[in-house]
Amino acid sequence: MRRPPVHRELVESLDTLRSSRAPAAVAATADRRGSRIGERLIAAGLLTAEQLEMALGAQQGERDRLGAVLVRLGMLQEDALLGFLSGQYNVPAVDVSQLEVDAEVLRLVPGPLAEKLDVLPIQRSGQILTLAMADPTNVLALDDVAFMTNLQIDPVLASEGALRLAIARLYYPAGDAADDLEGDVDESASASLRDLESDQPRPEVSALDASADEAPVVRLTNLILHDAVRQGASDVHLEPYEKVFRVRFRIDGVLREVMGPPKRLEAALISRVKIMANLDIAERRLPQDGRVKLRFQQRDVDFRVSTLPTMFGEKIVLRLLDRDGLQLDLGKLGFDAASLDRFGRAIRAPHGIILITGPTGSGKTTTLYSAIHALNVPDINIMTAEDPVEYNLKGVNQLQVNDEIGRTFAAALRSFLRQDPDVILVGETRDLETAQIAIRAALTGHLVLSTLHTNDCPSSVARLLDMGVPSFLVASSLLLVVAQRLARRVCRECREPREMEEDELAPYGHEPRGLGRVILFRGRGCPACSFTGLKGRLAIYETMPVSAEIRDLILHDADVGQIRAIARSQGMKTLRQNGLEKVIEGATTVDEVLRVTVA
Repeated sequence: MRRPPVHRELVESLDTLRSSRAPAAVAATADRRGSRIGERLIAAGLLTAEQLEMALGAQQGERDRLGAVLVRLGMLQEDALLGFLSGQYNVPAVDVSQLEVDAEVLRLVPGPLAEKLDVLPIQRSGQILTLAMADPTNVLALDDVAFMTNLQIDPVLASEGALRLAIARLYYPAGDAADDLEGDVDESASASLRDLESDQPRPEVSALDASADEAPVVRLTNLILHDAVRQGASDVHLEPYEKVFRVRFRIDGVLREVMGPPKRLEAALISRVKIMANLDIAERRLPQDGRVKLRFQQRDVDFRVSTLPTMFGEKIVLRLLDRDGLQLDLGKLGFDAASLDRFGRAIRAPHGIILITGPTGSGKTTTLYSAIHALNVPDINIMTAEDPVEYNLKGVNQLQVNDEIGRTFAAALRSFLRQDPDVILVGETRDLETAQIAIRAALTGHLVLSTLHTNDCPSSVARLLDMGVPSFLVASSLLLVVAQRLARRVCRECREPREMEEDELAPYGHEPRGLGRVILFRGRGCPACSFTGLKGRLAIYETMPVSAEIRDLILHDADVGQIRAIARSQGMKTLRQNGLEKVIEGATTVDEVLRVTVA
């Protein structure tokens, strides 16, 4: 692609880099360029040889360029460095510290890509995009932005520190998130709707395969996945729409739009992910499932890949399964002391059934795995039936359910009972047959753990009865029910205290304990939490042991309200109450508890 004319030395540098795209070659070229810049600074009288040697030593192992290191060490003023580099490259220098950029221009380069490449789009004129860069000789950055925008790039120089601050200020303004930028892209970068209609020719598989292997597509795919891991996302959504293609991350339980790549990249990106997951890229009419395994900063991360044909193309959702980030310590899950004691005693019972309830994404799997981890000793035979097996647990016999070949939860449970188990984990109790086999296993000397989709603990009893399980089986087998939700934590980097009377929480469902004035915390918003004031998650629990009184209510088909009243009189704290206690502890906010619980 032809670019506006620049200094001959810059062109030669671009040509040198263009002829050698390997990362090692690029890194070596960057090192040589930094050394040459240092020698020229000495020749210009701006630096001494001793200062250069010291700066090069300080630069080892850092991302910062030599110029930024010199400024940080106080060996060179930023203005002097910028003027020198501008003359060397014959590229205009700009001050981006107070620069305001039109939102339409910012949308051309997604925020995560701007951060990764240290670039900032500042102006568009026709087919030319002016791009502020800390290093205007970075051919990889120039090529990536040109490829994504389909525009000619006119590089200008900006100081590295000011550039990063400007990127944070413009893409992630205070009180706003990166996802507040609309996902629209320029019409010139969008694919025509007729390319997506079923009665029109689709791209050949060979063309999709080739485009998926193009270096910019590979780099963009890797950028999306690595950025998801870096930000702690639990899911990545690649979503095609009529005129736009957007990428969203689910971070701390909330979906955020992080970028809107041009529509023309949709087929290549989708195909690239399908190739990585060993899926059939020619099959675009049926859902498919696969897995991708990546190495990220010395740890293995698995992505569970699911494709779904939609009206305007295939949607892909990747679920992140970070084995190293899996918390299996029961004491660190968020149980209060009383609930932890109840749960610990229940999982060490010789037989019975324990149910973990809550919606999808509420942390049920983590709680189950933590219980299994606590029970996992050589003299206990543990067997699990899961759909899918999310994490491999050493010493545990795990089975993947597959309904297509008849390997259902019920069929797996029947097989387990012939394998001399001590503890059985059923991924989900979703039908009468599975529930009945699980309960009968619990009645015949096995400890059974399973999940159920209900709103709270008392509702789980009603759900089992509604499935058709006889009340006497439920009453005689059920040991404990745990309901849980995940709420976002207050960001530790920017949290600030505020005082409130404990009684002010009573309208939300809190039962005052005579604490008087309490100190609560809320996040002010900072780059660490993407200016949301919330970062990380904690579990909120409701724990209901099945006492003799509750068994009697179940046998007499009592309604949910009666069971709840007895459970609360015996010390059960509701999800709302447990959440508000965590507010008083300073771990989360009232608004967050109200978001994930009902009164």
